[in-house]
Amino acid sequence: MLSHINISNFAIVESLDLDIPNKLCVITGETGAGKSIMIDALGLALGNRADSGSVRHGADKADILASFDIEKNTTAQRWLESNDLEEDGECILRRVINKDGRSRSYINGRPTPMSSLKALGEHLISIHGQHEHQALLKKDTHRRLLDQFGGLTELAKQVSQTFKQWQQHQQAYEQFRDNAKELNDRVDLLRFQLGELESLDLQAGEFASLEKEHKRMSNAEHLITQGRQALQGLNEGEAPLLDNTASVLHLVSEMRQQDDSLSETIDLISSAEIQLQEAANNLHNYIDNLDIDPERYQWVDQRIASAHQMARKHRLSPDQLPELQQSLSDELSSIDGGDDKIESLLASAQASQEAYLLKAQSLSKKRKQQAKKLSKIITTQIQTLGMPGAEVSIQLEALETSHATVHGIDTIEFHVQTNPGQPSKPLHKVASGGELSRISLSIQVACAAKSNVATLIFDEVDVGIGGAVAQVVGELLRELGHDNQVICVTHLPQVAAQGHHHLHVNKQTKKQSTHTDISPLSQDEKVTEIARMLGGLSITEQTLAHAKELIQASQG
Repeated sequence: MLSHINISNFAIVESLDLDIPNKLCVITGETGAGKSIMIDALGLALGNRADSGSVRHGADKADILASFDIEKNTTAQRWLESNDLEEDGECILRRVINKDGRSRSYINGRPTPMSSLKALGEHLISIHGQHEHQALLKKDTHRRLLDQFGGLTELAKQVSQTFKQWQQHQQAYEQFRDNAKELNDRVDLLRFQLGELESLDLQAGEFASLEKEHKRMSNAEHLITQGRQALQGLNEGEAPLLDNTASVLHLVSEMRQQDDSLSETIDLISSAEIQLQEAANNLHNYIDNLDIDPERYQWVDQRIASAHQMARKHRLSPDQLPELQQSLSDELSSIDGGDDKIESLLASAQASQEAYLLKAQSLSKKRKQQAKKLSKIITTQIQTLGMPGAEVSIQLEALETSHATVHGIDTIEFHVQTNPGQPSKPLHKVASGGELSRISLSIQVACAAKSNVATLIFDEVDVGIGGAVAQVVGELLRELGHDNQVICVTHLPQVAAQGHHHLHVNKQTKKQSTHTDISPLSQDEKVTEIARMLGGLSITEQTLAHAKELIQASQG
């Protein structure tokens, strides 16, 4: 349940720090005082959209903090544990809205996305607004309320998930089936292209090697001529380099006999002589092995030409052909065997459809059972709310499989019979404004009683109700408050008198600045407030007596 709320610089609230009691807590105040401000602030703490208008004029930011006692709320505890946000049994939601409209959200002091506030909020508070009876005219609302009443929300989510899986598999099958011809044409093209590439069979790095070999073979005669000239300079001719080096080494060796410091010079010359000899040997081997093979040269030349021709065909460089061959092979593997893949995709679609239908049929069966229960409860309540003889029935119409939806295989619609003997008709066709308000309140109370959350908020849901009916509404909410924390914003004294606790909203204007405050009322203050609600600004002995009578009657 909601145990505490702290609000700073929100709307016309400068600062509010309030403990929230259990059972039925009513909130009253004069028209325009801002009775719904606390509810609006709670909505933001639960992840509702915020804008810059939420921040009090002149302030930099609004700060809203809501604390919850979740000792008996196992679903909220599990949610916090699964999201690693548990904190010694505490549950504190915080929302900070900057004046530019941007906001930050926290759960137990840790930054979280807005979606987490909303997901957790569903396990903490259920808010019923004064305009909810307008939403009651939509079939989507009827389905949501029935699922909420019957505890079918989780099963409905499973139906939605299996429906989406079925649609995904069905679309994959249909797309592959419809594209089968194009795929077959693509397979034929891939096989032809791969045949050409595999016939060439150019390996990675091979083209670069072929170019090197071709260049060497094209210049073989020139290379042999220059190589022999180089050899002649090394160890042949009139002044071969190796002989000159040996002579130099001999002269320096004799010099060392007179000066030992030339030892390093001798080592360098000796090393040069060895390297020159190795170079000469390498040149000999190179020239000997530099054979001119016309057949090999022709083969290399033709292979290079073939690679260039294939590369031009595919508009890339020859060295990219091996990569292209692998890519085409992979693509062919992925789409070849189309018949087998179509059968596999069809089997997946059919299996997904069967899984969906099993879930949807189970949901439909349970909806029918819960519809009967909810119809009886609403009928009983609206009859006590000044509509004797009226009956509400929740009708389910089965859908063909081809028309199945993400919400199941049936449509749900509330029907009402306002007078005995008249046919039952859809709610939006027969209910007047006052009747719709009473039916809406009955449905909200019935569904709230089956809710898993401990805190139920009713924000002026008693609009359009008065007199004896208002008395019954108050009694309904008080009864609901025995097992739940119920917070009710009301303008009806008959409802306010039923509260176990009473909060009063007071708006004051000082020096062109408006402030709203919410404070708990003592028993005497509660009598005065209800007397004001009964008689307006003029509080008389008679209205005070009437207020005491209403309060005493609620406690009887």
